[in-house]
Amino acid sequence: MDLLFYMMSAVTGFCGMGVLASVMLSRTSRAASKRVFNLIHGRHEVQAPAKRSGDLRKKMLKGIHKLGDRLGMAADAKLTNRFDQAGVFLSSYRDLYLAARVVGPIVAIAIGSCISYKRSFWMIALGSIAYLAPDLLLRRLIKRRRESIRLSVPDAIDLLVICVDAGLGMDQAMLRVAQELSKRHPAIHHEFLRINREQRAGKPRIDAWQSMAIRTELQEIDAFVNMLMQTERFGTPIARALSNFGDAIRQKRRQRAEELAAKTTVKIIFPLVLCIFPSVFIVLLGPPGISIARGLASGSL
Repeated sequence: MDLLFYMMSAVTGFCGMGVLASVMLSRTSRAASKRVFNLIHGRHEVQAPAKRSGDLRKKMLKGIHKLGDRLGMAADAKLTNRFDQAGVFLSSYRDLYLAARVVGPIVAIAIGSCISYKRSFWMIALGSIAYLAPDLLLRRLIKRRRESIRLSVPDAIDLLVICVDAGLGMDQAMLRVAQELSKRHPAIHHEFLRINREQRAGKPRIDAWQSMAIRTELQEIDAFVNMLMQTERFGTPIARALSNFGDAIRQKRRQRAEELAAKTTVKIIFPLVLCIFPSVFIVLLGPPGISIARGLASGSL
């Protein structure tokens, strides 16, 4: 009886979702038809449905945001900094993140309650997964962006050396390098543009560089910022300092590649022992073992 109740609840829920989807699709199709009609007849009432849908989305996100504030999940400065590190700068994505962490576990627990076999386990497991999934995705984005910035540092340093040797100042050189790397390395492109915007807004140059180092949390960027600060304070020729720093970065990158290559000999032991050696043993010792077994069987008879 309990199983039948949950089955009927699930069927009712799916039917309700289907009816809601059909209503929304029909409204969308009617709205599209109305927009086409208005365009044909030269009317200018085409933005109202989009505005209503945008207002509805804002109201939903605002309600979820208030619920997150009451649950202690507000979008604080730390969360904003994490989204900056991930390269996501729109506030709507932070609201969506909070909505996923608030609504996701509730939906997952409701789904787990419909499973009759070990219901408590599935409710806890699905709720935990739905709560941790947005954070894991955000960490993945942060890690990928950091790796992208780390790989783009040598190219950016080389272009900075060329621009400074050509007579540009450091600020103009950064802006020019950001324009050149906009397609190949969009992460470092945005960081250099952000430094330029912060300086234009009145932030000191050294503070803007330090903000980039804090956002990225990379050793290469920390060393780059420290080098720029030393040249700014002591008047060291910037072109020579950048050239030496670029050579050091490339040498460190080469050493890192050699280190990873040396680790592969240790990492390959486990698939070699667990996967390759058993197959080789089966191919080499299988036919002789079968022949010996057949000979022993015929001799015993």
